[in-house]
Amino acid sequence: MGIPVAVGGRSNLNIFDKDKVTRHLSANSGAFVSSILSSNDDKSYEEYFVDPDGKVRGIITTASYEARAYGVKTAMSVSEAKALCPHLKVIPPNYPLYHRLSNELKELLENEIPVIEQFSIDEFFGDVTGWIKDEDVLSFGKDIQALILQKLDLPISIGISRSKWIAKLTTEFAKPEGVKLLKESEVDEFIKDLPIKEFPGIGKKYQERLQSYGIETLGDIKKYKELFYSWKKPGIQLYNRVCGIDDEPVCAKGDRKSIGIGRTWDPLSDRAEVLRRLVILCRHISFLVHKSKVNPLTYSLKIKYQYRIKSKDYINTNRLFNETYFKEEIVKLFKKIDIHPSHAIVQVNITASNFQNNTKTTLNLFDYEDDLKQNSLNNSMQKLRDKFGLDIIKTAGEL
Repeated sequence: MGIPVAVGGRSNLNIFDKDKVTRHLSANSGAFVSSILSSNDDKSYEEYFVDPDGKVRGIITTASYEARAYGVKTAMSVSEAKALCPHLKVIPPNYPLYHRLSNELKELLENEIPVIEQFSIDEFFGDVTGWIKDEDVLSFGKDIQALILQKLDLPISIGISRSKWIAKLTTEFAKPEGVKLLKESEVDEFIKDLPIKEFPGIGKKYQERLQSYGIETLGDIKKYKELFYSWKKPGIQLYNRVCGIDDEPVCAKGDRKSIGIGRTWDPLSDRAEVLRRLVILCRHISFLVHKSKVNPLTYSLKIKYQYRIKSKDYINTNRLFNETYFKEEIVKLFKKIDIHPSHAIVQVNITASNFQNNTKTTLNLFDYEDDLKQNSLNNSMQKLRDKFGLDIIKTAGEL
């Protein structure tokens, strides 16, 4: 206690290494999680954050209250955080642990609350309307907090309100480890003097736009209803959320709609190396497709060059998914959309989506027999990877 500590992360490029690395599959799904996980908890600060050339890499993903007192914030570079707080202890992430705890927390909440919506890996909305009486909701929140600490040893903060976004805002004022209830009659007074940057979803650009109208606080927003409603859906949505009148439901998220993976690296001009990395990413997606038991019919690829130049495209297919065909199509797609061959590439993203609905999809019968053979081989490879690790089988193109 009393020591400024932060967790930092960096783009996981060790999937491109030729050495075998132990990786885990996350049971979570959604935009806020990475499905392929590597454990780094055995690495020192120098091993994880410092490159051979001595350059410090990575960004802060979370910080203790002691670290925040020095100005250390989420999304700040590790080097900037160390400049603000030289004695800051920055530790590598342990993604398998975070995902296991997230899953356990979700299961616990689903047993205690009728409707749960996972907002991020460590944030959940819960709707207890008609389940818990208004006069009992604060004590219920404290009971849930105590149960989570008892079962999972996780200290948490809880914000309670009629509006999900006001509840999220209230949670910030319940920290650390508190439970805060904000009644409908208290919302106006609560938001009156809060800076606009405090509200979830108001980023720097939106702040600048609002400030150009003289809007500095959330209370100011309430005074400008006509202005926000003139901005149509985005403006109306923000106004209603800030005022606590959005009536947006807590929604249990359904099945995932896509499976994707991407990586960012230093500017890379060698196209052969880029293609090698694409093939490796395809292997990882193929494993996830197999585990998810889906048949994607759309493959998408995005390329980001230096100087913020981007290129993207997709293909639709009617083939049974198999790793060999997927790799071939992504390589073709790359060669098609690599429209700036003289520019270095800094990021690629691959997505498999449009999962097959057997009642609406007609498969390509001319390739069906070959696809069945490839599918059988693909299943055998994925079973080996499931048992012995994702790196147990690699194709020549990856080496």
